[in-house]
Amino acid sequence: MTETQAPTDAGARPDAEACAPTPDTEAEATCAAGEVEWYQQPLSTAAEAAADPELAPPPLTPAQAFDALYSYCAPTLVQQTYLLTGSLRQARDAVERAFQQAWQRWPEVAVDPDPAGWVRAVAHDCALSPWHRLRHRLPVPFRGREPGPAPASASASADPTGRALLAELQKLRPPYRRALVLYDGVGLDLPETAAETEASTPATAGRVQYARAVVTASLPEPATAEDLPRLLTELAADVRPRPTRPIVLRTKADLRARRWIHAAVVFASVLLTTTALTLRTAPDHYEPPVPPGAPVSGVPPQAVPGPLSHKQLKLRSKLRAATAAGPERLQPEAR
Repeated sequence: MTETQAPTDAGARPDAEACAPTPDTEAEATCAAGEVEWYQQPLSTAAEAAADPELAPPPLTPAQAFDALYSYCAPTLVQQTYLLTGSLRQARDAVERAFQQAWQRWPEVAVDPDPAGWVRAVAHDCALSPWHRLRHRLPVPFRGREPGPAPASASASADPTGRALLAELQKLRPPYRRALVLYDGVGLDLPETAAETEASTPATAGRVQYARAVVTASLPEPATAEDLPRLLTELAADVRPRPTRPIVLRTKADLRARRWIHAAVVFASVLLTTTALTLRTAPDHYEPPVPPGAPVSGVPPQAVPGPLSHKQLKLRSKLRAATAAGPERLQPEAR
């Protein structure tokens, strides 16, 4: 992890001072009771481990390594994502989704040279996604009393410069906003910012210069481009992230993965059933289509009956005059 990813508030430092905020969650209540998590305990140095092999820390399990990464990076990452979204709720949700994807792909993330950068890129993509913003505009069903995210401090709400800076950031287009936050807010170098935003270095430099000019020109107090890193840091530091406990996040990620697996199994079952039904009802041989009709020549036309002759008229009159029962009944006669 780079120095720019170091936490900016006390809630992200891996020591006993991380328990300073009010105990609104179970983790904070545990810290208030005096218990310290394993990743908050001081680590032995390399010299101590070499002198005494028993002091060497045991290898971390995947869950412990993920919890350490989450506890170290999540608070700062929520503050950085807040600059992109302008909403603490959206920022927290984007960071949680990013860490859920990281836990689902932990074998890939664990061997990445910069796991924090991997999670940051996914969180920023999720925060700037139109579907993510649309999902938060939909009404949320009531599920009982849930502790909402802590609002910004009174200094941020009363600072006109901070409010104007946050408003101008939201007016920028997402590529310009992300480039400015990564370069001046996070402190990445220009090539690193270009690589994370998937753009060329000259294009990223142009985006940063344009965003700087637009933002500094709209602030109520005169500010230069050199003042933006300080202003962005102060704006993000006024936000209290209050991230979710790592075990809760891992449970949600596993539940989401199982739901996707179940959905894939159901979809595959429906597809196989439909295929089998189609094969069962489909014809098993070729039936040529009926050719269209064609006119036949050389056939004599149908004869039309002409007028009755005198003999036929006489026979018809005789038949009509006869009784309906016919002639008398025949009787056998002896010879």
